[in-house]
Amino acid sequence: RGFVRNLGDAGVQVVVEGERGEIEGFLSSLPREAPPLSRVEGVEVRWGEPTGEFERFEVSESLREGLGGASVIPPDLAVCGECAREMLDPRDRRFGYPFTTCVNCGPRFTVISDLPYDRERTSMVDFPLCPACLREYTDPSDRRYHAETTCCPSCGPRLELYEAGGERLEVGDPLREAARLLDEGFIVALKGIGGTHLACRTLEDDPLRRLREAFRRPQQPFAVMSRDLETVRTFAEVSEEEARELSSHRRPIVVLRRTRDCPLSPLVSPGLDSVGVMLPYSGIHLLLLSHGREPAYVMTSANPPGLPMIVDNGRALRELRGKVDYLLLHNRRIVNRCDDSVLKVVEGETVFLRRSRGYVPEPIRIPLSSRRAVLAVGAEENVTASLLLGNRCFPTQHIGDTSKLETLHYLREAVGALRHLLRVGRVEVVAHDLNPLYPTTRLAGEWAEEWGAERVGVQHHHAHLCSLM
Repeated sequence: RGFVRNLGDAGVQVVVEGERGEIEGFLSSLPREAPPLSRVEGVEVRWGEPTGEFERFEVSESLREGLGGASVIPPDLAVCGECAREMLDPRDRRFGYPFTTCVNCGPRFTVISDLPYDRERTSMVDFPLCPACLREYTDPSDRRYHAETTCCPSCGPRLELYEAGGERLEVGDPLREAARLLDEGFIVALKGIGGTHLACRTLEDDPLRRLREAFRRPQQPFAVMSRDLETVRTFAEVSEEEARELSSHRRPIVVLRRTRDCPLSPLVSPGLDSVGVMLPYSGIHLLLLSHGREPAYVMTSANPPGLPMIVDNGRALRELRGKVDYLLLHNRRIVNRCDDSVLKVVEGETVFLRRSRGYVPEPIRIPLSSRRAVLAVGAEENVTASLLLGNRCFPTQHIGDTSKLETLHYLREAVGALRHLLRVGRVEVVAHDLNPLYPTTRLAGEWAEEWGAERVGVQHHHAHLCSLM
């Protein structure tokens, strides 16, 4: 008997009442029987006298207060097998519904605006639960019990297909129609979990050539998305470690070596013997690929290189006009934009080229501990900022090239959001590159003055060297 509730620092408070032996058994089972993707960072136990006030065990209303520790905010999770089966099962009420999720999968970081992590503090607040979803949400035996992104075709977000000029198309199934258009050689912009992608065929040169010309990317390698590992192996070599990374709940882009007889156009990654590949991580991608005929589709960011991902429908319709043929957009707000993560397996070890969606904002534990809150703002290109709290380093999502004003604003926004979610009242040290001309150096100076923080300049190549230690 007792209750469990979310806390404002992303922790959880559990109060249980019973025989001491039963409670000790409960405590020992917590790490073993926790949900598959949950993380038990630590358990603090306080014993007390029973009050007899509880009749059953229930989920109580969350508290805005916390226990004082650094938050562990959940990253976005790839669609799980059970939800995938529901979306592909004609007998299921969520058949063909791309926003299907449960407690084990779905967006987290990209929809959270505040803590505790409850529906009213996510962009799902715009979609009140229908009676059927509410029954699942309040049923302790259901895997959607207090799953904050729970929804269905009756109450959840919707997809709409637009022509490049902004006219909405009246089609029965926007995803099926988008897949058909892709297979006919059209370029489609696709709004996903953390931003907007550009998609096109990979077997023919013409769509790829038009995509490169429209977005002025003559050589940049494009990532591709394929429906499953079996299909990936038709055009790329996949080791055991690479297969494990591709299939993980994080679903990063993994750089793979092309097969000798790779059927993909050379224009996917010009001059390279490799290709960046990912598997579907949302219902939108899963259903799109289930309708398509290609072994893989280009899935590259719709924003110009170095600039933030496009998350707003209006901006997508304005800025992509004349560059894409169609746009597949949904009406769920993206609170925190987030690029795809990119990694490579080198001699059995995973090396990050970009750590973002699926990992952020999980902390990286380091062997040193700081008594002060430290913010590091990066250099100029491919910037990621980080907050150090104790021995836990919390990186932001990938930011980009801060020589562009829009990206510098995005850095301000991302750091502000991270501080807010981590409940960091005051940053005491701001670390930055020694180059005085970098925009991040000037921004670090502004922040240090505003917060009364110490500035620490770090020589650029010294920082590179330390990252290898």
